[in-house]
Amino acid sequence: MATEESPQVTRRATRSYSASNTAIESTNLPESYKPTINDLGFRQQPLRLEDLLSSFPGRRSQILELLRLLGPLNSPMFPILVYGGPSTGKTSVTLQVFRHLNRPFIYSSCITCYSPRILFESILNQLLFHRKDSGHSYSSVKRCERPSDFVNYLREALENVLTNLKGNSGKVSSKMSGRPDGTMVYLVFDNLERIRDWDKSSTILPFLFNLNDILKMPEVGLIFISNTSPDTYYLNIGYVEPIPLYFPDYTEGDLRHIFMANQTNSRLYASFLDVVLRPFCRVTRQVDELAAAFSSLFKKYSEPLSDKEVRSQPLLKAETNEETKKTNSSRMLGIREDFDKIDFHMSTSAKYLLISAFLASRNPATLDASLFDSTGVSDSRKRKRKASEKSMDQKEMAEQELLMKGPGTFPLERLLAIFQCITSLAEDSLDEEESHELTVEGGSRGLMSDVLLQLSSLCNANFIIKGGSCPLEGSTRYRTAVSEDLALKVARSLKFPLSKYLYRR
Repeated sequence: MATEESPQVTRRATRSYSASNTAIESTNLPESYKPTINDLGFRQQPLRLEDLLSSFPGRRSQILELLRLLGPLNSPMFPILVYGGPSTGKTSVTLQVFRHLNRPFIYSSCITCYSPRILFESILNQLLFHRKDSGHSYSSVKRCERPSDFVNYLREALENVLTNLKGNSGKVSSKMSGRPDGTMVYLVFDNLERIRDWDKSSTILPFLFNLNDILKMPEVGLIFISNTSPDTYYLNIGYVEPIPLYFPDYTEGDLRHIFMANQTNSRLYASFLDVVLRPFCRVTRQVDELAAAFSSLFKKYSEPLSDKEVRSQPLLKAETNEETKKTNSSRMLGIREDFDKIDFHMSTSAKYLLISAFLASRNPATLDASLFDSTGVSDSRKRKRKASEKSMDQKEMAEQELLMKGPGTFPLERLLAIFQCITSLAEDSLDEEESHELTVEGGSRGLMSDVLLQLSSLCNANFIIKGGSCPLEGSTRYRTAVSEDLALKVARSLKFPLSKYLYRR
């Protein structure tokens, strides 16, 4: 009956009152709620070992080893250091092991407890069943800044808790009353590597590792959880080294089991994982990062199934098909118009200069004379021969080789020559203001003053990369950083036939 009257709250909810103002989670605990001895354990039903092992794929050996190190009920233990990379299940496994054993423990994270004082007061608040709320002016039960004061307060609080546990150990069944089992208290320090960034880390870390020897209480167990290996905590003072327990990164099969758990449509999600899991595993194997990426991708992946328009219907009439074709063609036309739009503003001369730089990087310099004549028109008088299979294969290999090499470099003189050739085609169609900007007035002086200014702007915007000077020629060479898609988009905005001037081997 006692368990029905007390509010049913989760483990993290009962721990939130002991942390700092930036607690683990916001909870809906009533103001009148007072922590009891039951809050030192999980308020939920203890887990069976089979359920615990099935909840953490790939962590069977670590769970069994941790249970072995904790030992039987009320047995003393050596300190344990649980370490491994981030998001490998260290904290979750440790907390769920205590839920399985139903033993009392104190949990403190060095992320929310970001100073020695907050860490000490968080542990004391949990042991003394103190909740930081408006009734206590959000203050701790004890103000504790020095390790010596913390030891005295901690020993006193532990003695009271152990007396309470021993006095009520045989009265009522722990499963019926919600009371944790045993007469040992375990202190769990999570994110231990954060202490190294504290101002007093040189004294706090040895103090925590020596806490077992300082207290001299066999009823107290210490568990440290860290993202770094034990060799980062080697100290020059004598202390009992904690027993290391390593959590490796999840394998691809483990991640598949984790993400497949509790999926409503397992077949659909399995096909989704077949596509995305292996490429993402090459980048990261952290469950939280993969879960954040997969949530948005899976919505996009399953979008066609949730679309009401995409459904298997009976026979459709010819008129409906024609209407659908018209709708699709107009939709594709709108998409192409949106695709042709540039996301940034650029002057007309800068666009032509960008196209000139792209052609100079993509085309061999020896073919400029054949691609452009004196009027700027492509030479179409070349005799075309029928290409053989061998020549087609060679052309394909050459294109792939050219793609692998990337854009080539070119001098300023070649850029200006291509710029003058392609702008001569647009002089008639441009407005008076734009044509005044592109024509050469007063010899090369007007062209140089405008083009060199635009070239400097494109180099500052990283559209064109300015390289070193050639030791043979002694002139500065340039290289374009523009992709073919962007160059085609710029050319479409000018209605310039760029593909006509691109050299295809």
